[in-house]
Amino acid sequence: MFSGIVEDLGTLVAWTPRGQGRTLVIRTALPLGPGPGAAEPGRRVKLGDSIAVMGACLTVEELSPAGDAGGTFTVAAGRETIERTAIGALAVGDRLHLERALRLGDRLDGHIVSGHVDGLGRLRSIQEQAESWVLWIEAPAVLSPYLAEKGSVCVDGVSLTVNEVDGPATGPCALRVNVIPFTARSTAIAGYRAGRALNLEVDLLARYLERLLGARGGTGDAGRARLSPERLVELGFGPPPRGHAG
Repeated sequence: MFSGIVEDLGTLVAWTPRGQGRTLVIRTALPLGPGPGAAEPGRRVKLGDSIAVMGACLTVEELSPAGDAGGTFTVAAGRETIERTAIGALAVGDRLHLERALRLGDRLDGHIVSGHVDGLGRLRSIQEQAESWVLWIEAPAVLSPYLAEKGSVCVDGVSLTVNEVDGPATGPCALRVNVIPFTARSTAIAGYRAGRALNLEVDLLARYLERLLGARGGTGDAGRARLSPERLVELGFGPPPRGHAG
């Protein structure tokens, strides 16, 4: 699990074909390898660790060299990752958002992120304003039901708040997010241009809620009925409303 808070802005230094996927070599300033050092124990990147690369959870396969000053690590992106994320469009020299997996007890400064990209969005526009960068992102119809004003969304591994949604929950839509200057400086977002493909992960809780509604309410439209106090009680969330005989 991740929180959508970028820890390091890495660089793609090489990639090679690997079956129907790719092997990526990424340079990072994060401490690498086991052993004592100045870095906090347990926060070093080790073989087998999960690390979010532009929002996609990948597994560390090689490290070079081990040490506190950083170096490179290697991950494999399989066919599924290449086909369903923007990882396949990366070029040598691109800056990458990196986040190590959370430890039990870590602060959750962003929101709960699984590192499983739900779909690809496309950047419609990006504009720098006095207090933030404003991004309008086109999202596919399959993700529209999960996007709500003041809800959370993960964009290329960055936890952001949805400030506005333009479009129905039954078709393609566009969402507006605002990126404060600190986040823009700490990520690659300030250099984004219109037309760029973006990895999107919707709120994990929204996905489970839809699944729960389908399981309790059947399939089709009945399984996606609009929530109401009565419907929530029916699903087991909270006591019956006052005056209700249930």
